[in-house]
Amino acid sequence: MFAQHLADRALLNLGCGLKQLGYRFITPTPLTHERVYQRRGASQASDLRDVFGWSMPFDRDLVPDTFREDLQQADVVEPHGALWRSAVRWSSLDDLLFAHSAYPTTEPDAVFFGPDSYRFAQVIEAHLQQRFEPLKRAVDIGCGAGVGALVIGRARHDAQVLAVDINPRALRMTAVNAELAGLSNVSAYHSDVLASVEGEFDLIVANPPYMNDDRQRAYRHGGGALGEQLSVRIAGESLGRLALGGSLVLYTGVAIVAGEDPFLAAVKPLLGSDAFGWTYRELDPDVFGEELDKPGYERVERIAVVALTVTRLR
Repeated sequence: MFAQHLADRALLNLGCGLKQLGYRFITPTPLTHERVYQRRGASQASDLRDVFGWSMPFDRDLVPDTFREDLQQADVVEPHGALWRSAVRWSSLDDLLFAHSAYPTTEPDAVFFGPDSYRFAQVIEAHLQQRFEPLKRAVDIGCGAGVGALVIGRARHDAQVLAVDINPRALRMTAVNAELAGLSNVSAYHSDVLASVEGEFDLIVANPPYMNDDRQRAYRHGGGALGEQLSVRIAGESLGRLALGGSLVLYTGVAIVAGEDPFLAAVKPLLGSDAFGWTYRELDPDVFGEELDKPGYERVERIAVVALTVTRLR
């Protein structure tokens, strides 16, 4: 535990150093990342954005001495021939900086950050702008790098915000990212959905994996026929944990088959009671189109990003 604490402190120091230098990087989709790689044709990094944004191998003399020490102490640097490569990536969201896994995210416990993270944050911010009631307790299910938890914690400093995940690496990243943001009201806990946390919540948010991933990576594989299973489960288990007036904000993706939305069809029976009011909308009708070439997606005509918002009325 002591060694882990030192590693986390070093990762935090690295983030502080990058912020002080004015580092910023907006993370694209993996496909765009690959295209930029191919277009540049560069063999190694030339600046810190290449090192910590584009995940390029670098000469150790490119980064400051303190950064080299932090990378080694945090155990997030690996050899790449005669060069080094950072195993952690840093992405910007407004004034926040998030540590997450480097590109490509091939490990089973990789912690992902990308365009979905930005859209998820926007959905939460829009919800908070419409909610004027006090927010005492909130939870981000499957927190990953902690985007949902940090957005809530930053907007509502009086709220107790829990960030839960089954992935220990995600919890580590979230804890570091929350401390880097100066948010003492955000806490990370190991939990399978809400199984390990008690009580009701004024706000539950989630951005679960929604792909059918043959490698079953935690950040991508949603389960079920087309990746919808975890999203349906989160909806079902969250409704009974909403405080009066509380809301579930669920951002997810849906594989559309013959014009039909299987996720909406699965959750509609859960929302039939007049105890709940809800809205559902497509935020983007067509994302990750390259997935349609993969096994299991033969009948899928598009993957849509959607937002389900459910409020407990009584």
